[in-house]
Amino acid sequence: MTKAILMAAGLGSRMRPLTDNCPKPLLKVGDRSMIETVIDAISGYPVDEIYVVTGYLGHSFEPLTRKYDHVRLISNDDYNVKNNISSIYAAREVLGDSDVFICESDLYISDPSIFGEKLTHSCYFGRMQKGFSDDWVFDMKGDRIVRVGKGGTDTFNMVGVSFFTAEDSLILRRCIEEVYRSEGSDELFWDEVVDRNLDKLDLRIREVREGQITEIDTPDELRRVNESIISA
Repeated sequence: MTKAILMAAGLGSRMRPLTDNCPKPLLKVGDRSMIETVIDAISGYPVDEIYVVTGYLGHSFEPLTRKYDHVRLISNDDYNVKNNISSIYAAREVLGDSDVFICESDLYISDPSIFGEKLTHSCYFGRMQKGFSDDWVFDMKGDRIVRVGKGGTDTFNMVGVSFFTAEDSLILRRCIEEVYRSEGSDELFWDEVVDRNLDKLDLRIREVREGQITEIDTPDELRRVNESIISA
């Protein structure tokens, strides 16, 4: 069995005013919401159960459970006081007994074939970028990830999709639980917990090309993506 956790709890502040009454993942790209492009693509892996972690306007996601019989909702009650580590903590019981994808929900996945390959190692999906990037990147040693963090040159950029084997997802669960109970966890991204525990995890890169996955952060980016869909 393979499961997926889709993080959809955030306020989407950079997308205002579009997110004043609509959660960011439910904004439309083409004829579907962003999160539906993720659900449709990842379901082809196949993924047996998908858990959408909600927070801001969480009731708005309920129609997804009627459209998709393998989608379930998990409420993140700490979404407004803690960083996105709170979403993984809210879904921690999903981790540990099966392979699991962890994905952002504010993505437009235009090419579902990125999930067409059976994954045998834990990995982050990443896009190679030449030159310097101030985004989240991965430092590599051979084929293994040795740093997950901000800023890097000629390396893979994070695109919002990761995969953990059952063994590694159990390790991740224990690490998240330990950190969440400690002081100073409020501002943590869950990827920072991964970075702190790379010696325990066997993480590789699943390379994707430009345009296969697009993270949409602003109204202008959404407009450009919709224009590209119309003109395609």
